[in-house]
Amino acid sequence: MNNEHTLEPELDAAVHSSHGNGPFPWMDQSLSSRERAEKLVAAMTLEQKIAQLHGAMETINIYALPSMEEMNAMSPEEYDKLMAQIQVQRHVKGIEELGIPRFRITNGPVGVGMGDGHPSPPATALPMTIGLAAGFDPTLARDYGDIIGSETATLGQHVLEGPGVCLHRTPIAGRNFEYFSEDPYLSGVMGVEVAKAIQAHNVIAMGKHYVVNDQEYERFRASVEVDEHVLRELYLLPFEMLVKDADLAAIMSAYNRVRGTYATENRYLLNDILRDEWGFKGYVQSDFWSCRSTAASLTAGMDHEMPDAKWCNETNVKNALEDTSLEIQTVDRALVRRFTQMFRFGQFERPYNPGVIDAKGHGAISRKIGSQIAVLLKNDGGMLPLDPKAYGSIVIIGQSEFVDDACNGGGGSSKVDPLYTVPPVEGMQDVLHGLGSGAKVSKVTVAKDLSNLEEAKSAAKESDLVILMAGLVASEGADLPSPNMLNNQNQMLTELLDINQHTVVVMKDSSPVMMPWITKAKAVLEAWNQGTEDGHVVADLLFGVVNPSGKVPTTYAASENDFLYTGHPERYPGTDEGNGFPVIRYSEGLNMGYRWFQSQGIKPLFPFGFGLSYTSFGLTGFSVTPAQSDGKSPITVKVTVTNTGKVAGAEVVQVYLGIPVKGQPPKRLVGFQKVVLEPEQSQEVTITIDPTATNHPMSVWDYCEHDFVVKPGNYTVYLGTSSEDTPFETTIVVG
Repeated sequence: MNNEHTLEPELDAAVHSSHGNGPFPWMDQSLSSRERAEKLVAAMTLEQKIAQLHGAMETINIYALPSMEEMNAMSPEEYDKLMAQIQVQRHVKGIEELGIPRFRITNGPVGVGMGDGHPSPPATALPMTIGLAAGFDPTLARDYGDIIGSETATLGQHVLEGPGVCLHRTPIAGRNFEYFSEDPYLSGVMGVEVAKAIQAHNVIAMGKHYVVNDQEYERFRASVEVDEHVLRELYLLPFEMLVKDADLAAIMSAYNRVRGTYATENRYLLNDILRDEWGFKGYVQSDFWSCRSTAASLTAGMDHEMPDAKWCNETNVKNALEDTSLEIQTVDRALVRRFTQMFRFGQFERPYNPGVIDAKGHGAISRKIGSQIAVLLKNDGGMLPLDPKAYGSIVIIGQSEFVDDACNGGGGSSKVDPLYTVPPVEGMQDVLHGLGSGAKVSKVTVAKDLSNLEEAKSAAKESDLVILMAGLVASEGADLPSPNMLNNQNQMLTELLDINQHTVVVMKDSSPVMMPWITKAKAVLEAWNQGTEDGHVVADLLFGVVNPSGKVPTTYAASENDFLYTGHPERYPGTDEGNGFPVIRYSEGLNMGYRWFQSQGIKPLFPFGFGLSYTSFGLTGFSVTPAQSDGKSPITVKVTVTNTGKVAGAEVVQVYLGIPVKGQPPKRLVGFQKVVLEPEQSQEVTITIDPTATNHPMSVWDYCEHDFVVKPGNYTVYLGTSSEDTPFETTIVVG
């Protein structure tokens, strides 16, 4: 890969590493990372320190920019022109006389996205993070993070902004695609593995967006009002797991206010919780343009402003130091925190020498991941898998973004410029050829206004097999207008499902959608926004090369009336309570996601954790020990899983806990394990509930103790294959 994507050559700091204790004593690798950072900061002038507090992008008025929706509607030429105008430079300038390298930052978390330079270097477009969570498999998360970390390092970048572990509080949030789930434990488990795999490549992983950045609407102005126990037990929990279990190097602070104070100025979040309670040793970066002050932000615990110097510039910092609203020790602290992580990962010694990504090798891994995360939502009469030799003609029908090329998704700053793509028609032809089928595959691209729907109907009628593709590609910067998000795609599906009995629906979503046409469909596969290998993955699944084993990581609702915010504008999009900015009240408390549906007695279309298979499974031998617990010792849950069908497949065993405390939802996920079995094969699965684990599986937040506490009482242990399908249960006594 050539180096045309970098803006200008800059210091290769590695040439100075040989000086040891000479001119650069901070290059002495016998010292700890923090000692090296402290020596470096002590040698810096005030001007040099200030230059390292912020990114190098030219300061612009972000409010004058087009919206993300408008950007996503631009032609490639228009978009490139805009990016060139605003000079996307995601880096901190190096300082040659100190051996400080240019600090290069790239966005994630669904692949190496918008990185340092314009245009951003291409990379492997992975499936969306919501899809990764549907895999319910930490090993997939490790493979996913390994690709991201490897490619970030190959491209000479130092930081990958991800994983994102905010929760899917609503199905319309614009960034659900880059977050994992509505469940904090699932989000934390998968996020930890992604982060660890990224950092194994000596790349800084940055958990985001801290915290409750759960909607895009008015994200720069809104204030979230949330009770402390709700914040702790749901929204902070995956961040706590990242810090404690992944030894996370960096956190990105959110745009929004939290209880009236901007997240970048919120000392309670950035210092008291993150550092004092959790022991975080890394640094905090602002989201792009989320910094709103100089002294207040740095004092609260924000360490690095990106992408420019709107606030942490030389004039502001010097003025703040002069009037004592900011102390020089605070500036030093911020720099020591970041430099410590750079030294930790050898980034001062590593020369800038971009390499070539193994596009095909990483694409093959992406294909494997993608095939393990798709969710079979419906399969009446065992229509799937399809017999590859039973059809002479196959037509793929849908709107352009789902049938003309691979569905990359990830609108906004997370969008990856793919090294290559496998479109649906070409991918299906490849797979069919490999299976010995001579079927002819064609497509009809349906206009968004459905003006050529009759053409699609004719093609459906004349073909042996119809594959309808529809879905949703969400974007940063805007929430979706409605939970019934497919709009005229719903009409397209409704009309086309009546034409040919050999019709399958493939959904390519980046967030849960409503399906008013579901009763007409015989088979529905949720493939997500797959990225690079879309065409191959979907065909592998439809024709049985791979047996789908994903589970929905967020509840699919049956009605627009079923959401927690319906009839409650104070919950979303927020209301002006007289402060001049929107206030969002999380008045639903802990009842979010599947907890909401269960607490309200609402039957979802597809519950959290649901997913079918081409085979069948039986569960026997359920046991929980001990029957009485001290609230500190581990609890062991066992069950034997048997593949009772005729093909190999995988099942996800899920363990939920009912907490005997007033106000708690009926169930919370506390454990899961994916098991792969051949036909008639059995395997005993053991899941441990450790009360001392970072996800606090048995604890609730105690206001008096200001800590998580296991309360005495009768705890119900549920085991099954979704949040609704838990046929096994027993009670353990605590205390």
